[in-house]
Amino acid sequence: MDIAGLFSLQGRRAFVTGASGVLGAHFARVLQGAGAAVALGARRMEAITALAAELGPRAVAVPLDVTDPATIAPAFDAAEAALGGPCDILVNNAGIAVTKPFLQQGIEDWDAVMAVNLRGCFLVGQEAAKRLAAAKQPGCIVNIASVLGERIIPGVAGYTAAKAGLLHLTRQMAVELARFGIRVNAIAPGYVATDINRDFFASEPGQAMIRRIPQRRLGNPDDLTGPLLLLASAAGAHMTGATVTVDGGHSVNPL
Repeated sequence: MDIAGLFSLQGRRAFVTGASGVLGAHFARVLQGAGAAVALGARRMEAITALAAELGPRAVAVPLDVTDPATIAPAFDAAEAALGGPCDILVNNAGIAVTKPFLQQGIEDWDAVMAVNLRGCFLVGQEAAKRLAAAKQPGCIVNIASVLGERIIPGVAGYTAAKAGLLHLTRQMAVELARFGIRVNAIAPGYVATDINRDFFASEPGQAMIRRIPQRRLGNPDDLTGPLLLLASAAGAHMTGATVTVDGGHSVNPL
C-alpha cells in the first residue's frame, strides 16, 4: 500500500478562505506542501499577496469577502484562471468572533458573526460545489467549525450559534452533494491561540480554561495538519458528513 500516495494532493487545486489569518495561512501551506496548487482568498490583500509570494508559482492571491456575494464568483474565476481549472478542495476557514455578554450583544454583532461564520460558508461552499458539479469533477469541502458548535462559553452567543449551524450545514451538504462525488466534512478545533483569542488566554480566566483541558495545553496549527490532509485526500475517501474534533480532550471532559 502506498501510504504517502494516499495522502498526496499532487495535481489538486485548493481554495482557502480567510487565508490572511493564522489558521488559513497554515492550511494553505499544508495543502501546497502535499502537492496542491492553492488559491488564497481574503479581504486583506497585502497579507495574502505576501503569502502567495512565499509559496511561489503554485499559489495565487484573490480578493474575497465571504459576506459579499458579488465577490465570490469573481474570486473563483480568478483562481481557476491562475491554477488551470476548478478548485476541487475548498477549506471554508473565514471566521470572526464578537465577545460581549449576551445582554450587550447588538443585532449588528449577531449579523456580522453570522454573515462570516455561517452565511459565508454557505455561499462559498455552494459556489464551489456548483462549479464541480458542472465540470462533473469530484472534490471535497472542509468546513472549519469549532468545539463551541457543541459547547458554550460566556460572551460569544453569535459565534457558538454560527458554529453549531455550520456543523449541521456540513451534514446537510454532505447528503445533498454526495451524488456529485463531493465530500463535505468539518474540523472542530478546540482552543487554538490566534489573533482572535490570544489576549484572553493570557488572562487568568484564560489560563483557568487551559487547566480544564485534559492535555493541559492549547492547540496549535500543526495539530490540525493531519486532520486536514485526511479529509482533503484519498485517505478520507469514505468520509462525508463527519466532524473531526481536535481539542486535547476538552469536549469529553465533564469538568
